[in-house]
Amino acid sequence: MRIKELSERVGVSTRLLRYYEEQGLLTPRREENGYRCYEEAAVERVRQIRDLLRAGLTTEIIREVLPCLGAAACSQYDDPEFVRRITAERDRLRERVTVLTQNLNALDDYLSAVSRLTPSADAA
Repeated sequence: MRIKELSERVGVSTRLLRYYEEQGLLTPRREENGYRCYEEAAVERVRQIRDLLRAGLTTEIIREVLPCLGAAACSQYDDPEFVRRITAERDRLRERVTVLTQNLNALDDYLSAVSRLTPSADAA
């Protein structure tokens, strides 16, 4: 499929898809006329990239992790530096989840307090 179709199917701009390519996250093949041609698997790959970015991973980490996601074997599993970086990223994300959970709980407490004071607050 061409870049425009992929863009429409995954809901991101063609510019963003080109950026993913520049970052080494997507590797479309090129047709004789130079147009990018994406395999069907690119749809899921872009969704996976988007999810990892939303989780807070950098494109550098995503580039390293993508080939290993869902793979029983990956050449990088034997690289202690890779494992150290991924462990650090995981720990950073875990800390972020803890902070987000605390913020969510604080908002829940606030909304509970508001609803006790003004019964119509839930209707808003």
